[in-house]
Amino acid sequence: MKYSRLYKDTLLNNVIPFWEKYAIDPVNGGYFTCLDSKGNVYDTDKFIWLQGRQAWTFSMLYNKVEKNENWLAIAKNGIDFLKKYGSDDNGDFYFSVTAEGQPLVKAYNIFSDCFAAMAFSQYAKASGDETVRALAIKTYFNILKRKDNPKGMYEKNTATRPLIGFSLPMILSNLVLELEDILEPEEIERTLDYSVHQVMDVFLDKQTGLIFENVFPDGSHDNSFNGRLINPGHGIEAMWFMIDIGVRRKDKALIDKAAQTIITILEYSWDTKHGGIFYFMDIKGYPPQQLEWDQKLWWVHLETLVALAKAYQYAGNEALLNWYDKVHEYAWSHFHDPENGEWFGYLNRQGEVLLNLKGGKWKGCFHVPRAMYQCWQSFENIETQIQ
Repeated sequence: MKYSRLYKDTLLNNVIPFWEKYAIDPVNGGYFTCLDSKGNVYDTDKFIWLQGRQAWTFSMLYNKVEKNENWLAIAKNGIDFLKKYGSDDNGDFYFSVTAEGQPLVKAYNIFSDCFAAMAFSQYAKASGDETVRALAIKTYFNILKRKDNPKGMYEKNTATRPLIGFSLPMILSNLVLELEDILEPEEIERTLDYSVHQVMDVFLDKQTGLIFENVFPDGSHDNSFNGRLINPGHGIEAMWFMIDIGVRRKDKALIDKAAQTIITILEYSWDTKHGGIFYFMDIKGYPPQQLEWDQKLWWVHLETLVALAKAYQYAGNEALLNWYDKVHEYAWSHFHDPENGEWFGYLNRQGEVLLNLKGGKWKGCFHVPRAMYQCWQSFENIETQIQ
């Protein structure tokens, strides 16, 4: 079977039907994300960043795959919930609320805001709703106001050790392209310049070729748990964002540098004993502070498949295709659940299912369908070029 057909069929006939059937809350609006292996709801709390992610997913599918009115209605279900219950009086988005929308956990970072902005933008494009479009713009600029202190009073780093985190520039590099239809061109280019510089010049280490998760503002390193931390999945995911920017800007050097970085991170983080990509690593080989460091996670492998497919599409390096085949074989044989639909999220180091959930506090309707769509598109282009 061609890869493009595999990804398309899995997206439309396996993954999306799972979330359509089990995730919708018809009483309060929004989505249930805590779903066991068969789709049963085991906790009704709603995590705002996952509400935004699912609303984005169904809006994106409506915009890019098919004008399916059911998909638009499912997206609206989440958008309406976000508008009504997602944020506090300052417009900062909560981390979680009850099933009915009552606040549970305050806005302690800006990642709920980022996915709300993405959802609002895609839904506004799908529906033509100008109110939601304005909300997307407002949320985006609210994020920028907080970008130098994204966790506010909850920030753990102090002036004693002023490390900056990789997550924000990484997500901004994708977010600004998501909002391309609603932002001024100057704003887009300014944020892209900032993100590319941060990712490729500050967090990408010239000596090792690896992305560090926390660095000093000048890109130098700290000999501490946080300073030595490598998150392979984050680094690889950011590289397909860089490739998208490189394609947009016709910047072959950026594409090639991102492609090589993907290979470097994989060579460093692949588990040669059991297969799969480690979740966290310590650059000096010390015991990481994260006790789950050796688990194999769904999103890490899916983002790697997307990155490798895009890199091969635009860079054409055979080493990328070899790595793709290796990661593909591991991911599809370990995470995919052909019986009940969707993918398992968490494996132990040996590759056995550790938690049989399909959704929870951190896993929702996002990485799997987005990766299926992205790989479908990349391989359709690759296969067309080969013919």
